[in-house]
Amino acid sequence: MKAAIIGTTGYGGVELIRILHTHPTINIHSVHTTREEVPVWNEYPHLYNIIENKLEKINVAKIAEESDIVFFATPSGVSSKLVEEFSHTNIKMVDLSGDLRLRNTEDYKTWYKKEPVQAELINKFVYGLTEWNRGEIEKAKWISNPGCYPTATLLGLAPAVKEKIIKTDSIIIDAKSGISGAGRSPSRDTMLAEMNENFKIYKVNKHQHIPEIEQQLLDWNSDIKPITFSTHLLPINRGIMSTIYVSLKEEYTTSSIHELYEEAYKNHPFVRVRPLGHFPTIKEVSGSNYCDIGVDVDERTGRLTIISVIDNLMKGAAGQAVQNANIMSGLHETAGLNFLPLYP
Repeated sequence: MKAAIIGTTGYGGVELIRILHTHPTINIHSVHTTREEVPVWNEYPHLYNIIENKLEKINVAKIAEESDIVFFATPSGVSSKLVEEFSHTNIKMVDLSGDLRLRNTEDYKTWYKKEPVQAELINKFVYGLTEWNRGEIEKAKWISNPGCYPTATLLGLAPAVKEKIIKTDSIIIDAKSGISGAGRSPSRDTMLAEMNENFKIYKVNKHQHIPEIEQQLLDWNSDIKPITFSTHLLPINRGIMSTIYVSLKEEYTTSSIHELYEEAYKNHPFVRVRPLGHFPTIKEVSGSNYCDIGVDVDERTGRLTIISVIDNLMKGAAGQAVQNANIMSGLHETAGLNFLPLYP
């Protein structure tokens, strides 16, 4: 099965290359850019003598004719233009940007400050939160890959929200990401001198992933109220920790909540619910496609604390994209993704 990757000069794109290089079925046929046509290793010297592909300009007809699937690892505002052109071909698509996630085009304009794709086209894309949308992914031809923060947060919240055991106006999410989540384009906020030995909040109450999270929560429970969602940059390369606080409707023990989560994820190989009293760290999922979750009930306050960690470039981007491509193509969902976490 031949794959084309568009947007390989960013971190998500090069992570797709790392995964597909050893994938048993999906092979890298071509890599594309809007920049200079040079060997891939010119952008990423660690790929020298490993990946021989040259970065090519984007030729929609040629890509669609020669490849079976195309991955868009492009910034928001770029995919929206490309998918319209590819929509007239038979090629499968997996988009890693935010352009095809929000069904309400006005929400996209408000939060992303860009012109949206036509609603008719957006509605043909399946939201690829793998563990909770598998049935639709199996039948899909086009996938909109979830964002990194929404993946960690929604996987953490799903069992409690779907069982309707929480107060619908009580969701508070305290999320933290490594600096690779900000992309590869240079900025002052991600400079070593700015982030080393530092920890900063950003986009306070204005992060573009808020409507994405709320959209999915409302699909699960139409009574959910607006969330409080705070994002922070950590002085690390990769990884996300989403610490979630919700108020419970009734009295529950940590043990009963833990059983709920274990049951919800028992058949999902990439979600690991930690044993009672154990809580995950970012280091323990780094470089892998795992989402690790820990839960604890504070019986004094009646609040449930959920800790969900992922690698933002893997389960939060390229890893989940390949997981979705596997399912969409009739392959085992773990194909090419059985990486052990990097440790230390």
